[in-house]
Order: sequence, then structure tokens, then C-alpha cells
Amino acid sequence: MPDPGPFPQQSRPHDAVARSVPALAHALTRSGAPVPKAEPVEPPAATVADMPAPVAPGRPAAQPAPITPSEPAADSSVAAVPVADSAVQRALRGPSGLGTASLSLARRPDPALPEPEPPAEGRAVPGLYHHPVPEPDPVRVEEVSRRIKRWAEDEVQLYPEDWEGEFDGFSVGRYMVACHPDAPLVDHLMLATRLMVAENAVDDCYCEDHGGSPVGLGGRLLLAHTALDRLHTTAEYEPAWEESLGTDAPRRAYRSAMDYFVRAATPSQADRYRHDMARLHMGYLAEAAWAETDHVPQVWEYLAMRQFNNFRPCPTITDTVGGYELPADLHARPEMQRVIALAGNATTIVNDLYSYTKELDSPGRHLNLPVVIAEREQLSERDAYLKAVEVHNELMYAFEAAAADLAAACPLPAVLRFLKGVAAWVDGNHYWHRTNTYRYSLPDFW
Repeated sequence: MPDPGPFPQQSRPHDAVARSVPALAHALTRSGAPVPKAEPVEPPAATVADMPAPVAPGRPAAQPAPITPSEPAADSSVAAVPVADSAVQRALRGPSGLGTASLSLARRPDPALPEPEPPAEGRAVPGLYHHPVPEPDPVRVEEVSRRIKRWAEDEVQLYPEDWEGEFDGFSVGRYMVACHPDAPLVDHLMLATRLMVAENAVDDCYCEDHGGSPVGLGGRLLLAHTALDRLHTTAEYEPAWEESLGTDAPRRAYRSAMDYFVRAATPSQADRYRHDMARLHMGYLAEAAWAETDHVPQVWEYLAMRQFNNFRPCPTITDTVGGYELPADLHARPEMQRVIALAGNATTIVNDLYSYTKELDSPGRHLNLPVVIAEREQLSERDAYLKAVEVHNELMYAFEAAAADLAAACPLPAVLRFLKGVAAWVDGNHYWHRTNTYRYSLPDFW
């Protein structure tokens, strides 16, 4: 895919980190490196044709091709809703003046989309270092929500009728639109949305809420992983494997979401995602092993597990969702791997903090950072929770400093855009946790 260049910086008002990701332009100026120019994002031509059917299991994937809209909008007579707030408009336009045209985040309009519903509100964890984001485009939120529910119900038969409320309450459309503000089209957003829903189906059905168990988890995860990373076997046994991919909802979801993804991604992007999903599954297994032995890890051990059992597969595909590619050699740089790891670690501790009361109310003992700190460091629940906030904040400061250092050292358009995309995902992830009052409520510690 061609590199479309960087998108505009986000506001980072906190003074504690002078070299934050939104200060990338300043970092580049300090380094003396010229900021390369690039062409603005040009989304693929919109058509009303359906996307081609996903690649069948066992069949080689086709070469990557530009995404075209997977289905027409629900109401083709409805135009995109204009952004009324002038500050938001300025943020979307980015900087002005000579040589700044390529920095605009303003999206080309999608095909007409249905009317939105008002966004939810919520309270941020007091003291948590985070950055406010503009409300995600409500028109896109509504359309992504409509399409993902249709996919879940019609294409992969993901959940029984009595789980519908939980699916709607997850608000995955609002989540993904907030996390990927530079996605050219809804079809690009759908790549991330299907994968997010599939990952949660595996977590719920194999590990946690809906019949999950640590017993036998390794075997279930291994077989599900072959829906992402195909089995290469003999002609005699391949049909049985192909049939197995449709035998439960998690595998159906993995297979379908990955088939859509590989048709839009380059081979290196698809392999990167498979690798990060293997990391995720290894983290699931570590947590399951501790559950089987009723072991509470040391705090550092828990944080090591959370570096694998975390959100990393989501921000790592930010370039695919943005319609460009961060080349494999740049993605593999140790400095970039540190940035991605810190982003995943910080966003996962956000989940620990916002889901704390939800997990306390669930059967059994759920490991999260406040629980582990309380037991291992002999602190009260309140003090352990507040210390977990401090751990999150330190990870965030480290993430932003590492990203700014990398931007100064390697000021290539694809690198800058990817770093800003990861920062956008971090902020969007917090926004979703804060506003998802259906799922989360805060403890009474303040």
C-alpha cells in the first residue's frame, strides 16, 4: 500500500511529559531532521458493490487489494453530519499554511450513513493520566454498529438471542471509531471491529464469562489459532480441519474476521497480527495456569503476563485500518516494539481499573492489578487501587517519551503516522472504558 503521510497531531496538554507524541513536530525540529512531505490520504473509490466473499479455509489468500464498501449504507439519502464545534473542526483540519496540506486528518465523506444516537457519558478514574478525545463521529458509530451486528448474527452466528443485550452493551462501534480516527472508510473500521469482536468471543467463551474455563484452555486456543494461522497438513486430514473451523462461535468469528483482514492487509501486516495474537493466547494460558493452581503472582509477574494478555493486537493494526503500511523493518525496530508494548500495557491497566468492580462482583477470584497489589504488598483495597493508577500513569509517561524519541530519531512519514495512530488508539481505548457505563462503574474510593 502507498504511504499517505502523517496525520495531524493530537492535543497533549499535560506538562509532565515534555516530549509527548503530540509534540512530534517539535521533536523533529529539535533533531534537525527535515519533516518529509507526503500526499494526503485518498480513500478507495466508493461503490455499492459488495466486497468479494472471504477466502475459503485452506485456500491461499489473494493479493492485497484496496477496500471497497462491503455494503450500501442503511439510508442512502442521509448525508454525513457536519461537525458544528469550531475547535473540533480545527483539530480535524490540522495545521494550516504552506506545506501543511498533507497533515490534515479531515476524512473524505463515506457513502451516506444513518442517523446516530447520542453518545454515552461516564466518569474518568480520578488521578488517571489520560487525554480527552473528540466525540467519535456519531454517523460512523451508528453504521459500524449496524454492520457488526449484521455480521455477528448472519455471517458467523456469534451469540444466542439471550446474549443480544450484552453484545449491544459492548458498544463496539463507538469503541472502534474512537480508536481509529484516520480510517478512510467504514470498511476500514470494520476490519478492526470484526477482529475485536472475535477476540472477545474467544475470551468470553473459552476463558471467562460464557462457559470459559482454565481446564483444557490450551487445546481450545491452539485449534482456534489455526483459524488465524492456517494449518498446512496432508490431503487426508485437511477436510477435518476445515470442518472444525465452523464448529463453535469463536472459531467461526476468528476465521471470518481474519479472511476479511488478509484481503485488505499486506502479507507482512497479516503475519504481524498473527504473531501478536499468539502473544495474546500465551498470556491467556499463563493466567489460566495461575487460576488452576490458585496462585497469586508477584506484581512484576502479573505485569509480565499482562504484557502478553493485553490489547496489543489492536493498535498494532492501526496502519491497515488507516489504509497504509508501516514497513516490516520499521515495525520490527526495538524502539517501535517498545512503543507498542508500552501502549498495550498502559491500555490494559486501564481495563483493570475500569473493570475492577465488575470483576469483584463476578464468581471466583479475578486477577487484576489492584487485587494483586493488595495481596502481595499487604495494602488495603483502596490503597492498592490508587497504586495501580500510579503504575498506569508511569507506563503512559514512558510510552509518550519513547514515541517522541523514536519520532525524532526516525522522522519518516509512515513512522510518524503509525505513532500518532497508536496514540489515538490509546486515547480512544480510555474514552470507551470511561463512557461504557453499561459494563463499568468505579469503586467508591474518593
